[in-house]
Amino acid sequence: MYGPGHLVAIGTAGIFAFLFSLFIAALFLSLAGKLIGIEKASIGRAMIAILGGGIVGGIVAVVTAAIFPPLAPLLAFLANMWVIKTVFDTSWLKAFLAWLLSFIIAGLVFGVLALLGLFTIGALASL
Repeated sequence: MYGPGHLVAIGTAGIFAFLFSLFIAALFLSLAGKLIGIEKASIGRAMIAILGGGIVGGIVAVVTAAIFPPLAPLLAFLANMWVIKTVFDTSWLKAFLAWLLSFIIAGLVFGVLALLGLFTIGALASL
């Protein structure tokens, strides 16, 4: 039988997993920002951009989906780009390129890890 200690352990593990995932994603976005030439790109700012972009994009998606669903994904994406642009204090183009390059870098890193047998492609479904 499971008690309250198990629930605390599961909740703590969930919080650590969330923070670790946020840090890894921020690492990729920060690296991409530096490669693009964004001067204010840092891991701390990238964590704020990822978390804020997810929250703002989610709110925009829900509100837009209630009014006109076909526009929800596009407006949510633009809201996410706006957060990255604002947090990094950069242009729309550099924000988009940093976002795109972060996915490319993550794909390359995960691909190399998969080739080395240290990571399975099926684990990408959790991202």
